[in-house]
Amino acid sequence: MKKIERRAILCLLVAVVLVTGLCIFIYRDVRNGAEWASYEGNRDVYADGDLAKGALYDRHSELLMRNTADGMEFNESSDVRAACMHITGDRDNNIATGANRIFVDRLIGYDFINGIYTLNNQGKDIYLTLDAGLCAEAYNALSGRRGTVGVYNYNTGEILCMVSSPTYDPTDPPYEVEDGTYINRLTGASFAPGSTFKLVTAAAAIEQLDDAYDYEIYCDSFVDYGNGDRVTDVEAHGTVNLEKALEVSCNCFFGKLSEKIGKKQMKQYTQKAGLMESYDIDGIHTKAGSFDFPKGGVNLAWTGIGQYNDMVCPCNMMVYVGAIARGGEAVLPSIIDSRSLVGKQVSKMTTQTKEMIAEETAKSLKSMMRNNVENHYNGEYNFPGLDLCAKTGTAEVEGQSAPNSWFVGFLNDESHPYAFVVLVEEGGYGIDAAGSVANEVLQYAVGGHDD
Repeated sequence: MKKIERRAILCLLVAVVLVTGLCIFIYRDVRNGAEWASYEGNRDVYADGDLAKGALYDRHSELLMRNTADGMEFNESSDVRAACMHITGDRDNNIATGANRIFVDRLIGYDFINGIYTLNNQGKDIYLTLDAGLCAEAYNALSGRRGTVGVYNYNTGEILCMVSSPTYDPTDPPYEVEDGTYINRLTGASFAPGSTFKLVTAAAAIEQLDDAYDYEIYCDSFVDYGNGDRVTDVEAHGTVNLEKALEVSCNCFFGKLSEKIGKKQMKQYTQKAGLMESYDIDGIHTKAGSFDFPKGGVNLAWTGIGQYNDMVCPCNMMVYVGAIARGGEAVLPSIIDSRSLVGKQVSKMTTQTKEMIAEETAKSLKSMMRNNVENHYNGEYNFPGLDLCAKTGTAEVEGQSAPNSWFVGFLNDESHPYAFVVLVEEGGYGIDAAGSVANEVLQYAVGGHDD
């Protein structure tokens, strides 16, 4: 009897081990199955070391890239090929955000039940939220200058434009690649934000200071902090309050405002704005921004102005202005377009949002950004027909011959709810370079391909 009991216990232990092992295997299969299936030694997926399955299309079903046994095929237009190279990737797989590195499991058609089996054995078609024509327009507007352009729908999170320069035509790569070409500047790089960061400082002031709207200073082009330390402006602005200071981008005012807000609150509002975190855009991760927040003095002043050690990812800044556009709550960006009715409903239910500022604060900032365009950026001439709310930025960078030019904002247009970011490296003052690029891109977005 004891022998039977011992055998029963042994069988039970063996069963427990088998069940435990099976559970571990299933867990690892669910977690790592796509990685196992896309292993480069899998001859059903790769040909001569290159992915041989799957195709990439834009939101209008225009081919961007197709993998075949004979190599990658691309769009017929050289402008589209160059504009979208940082998402299609190139034939040598150099681009970290390229489809054959980011979307491998989707391209090969992997799922947990069927593995990589498909009826035609050609993998899967992936449809992106990108508009190929809009991306080509942005590429041409940059005219070979280093920088980036991003446009996204602030109500749905769909990225319509993701362009980074320098770039090249993946069917005709240059013999020598310019430094930084492989980096997707919209998502994978960070830059001093310049005066675009004053939107964050203004939000902190509105919510934390009782006298935010009434506080004034007299700007005579500089504030002296002693020992040779100064905050300077390109001109004397006279007496300015918050709205006027944002309109003329007064450094002296925002430097003093940063000191009133203080280190702790400046850090809190920068974090709340999402500028210090990394977003996951369907597998593409944005670069987290970095900041120092001194206790006070000239360095805290320059921090609130968008200089000192401030570094921001352009995509994250685009999301922040999108939050202002929709009442303080941002819809986080996505780039995969769900084609099926079920997929669209699931996408709506799983859309990620993040509250960044209070609703009343967003209304105030929207009004002030519209005032910027109407009264300082010559909106009727520079942005005809666009109900634009925006902020320029001019970021000084050591070692550069000219500052970086920023322009960020959104269309206050229910038919075209687009937020945008434009960065032109060494472009000079924000409205001169980045503003003109933004106008070209947004005019196309509104009139070129209506959704």
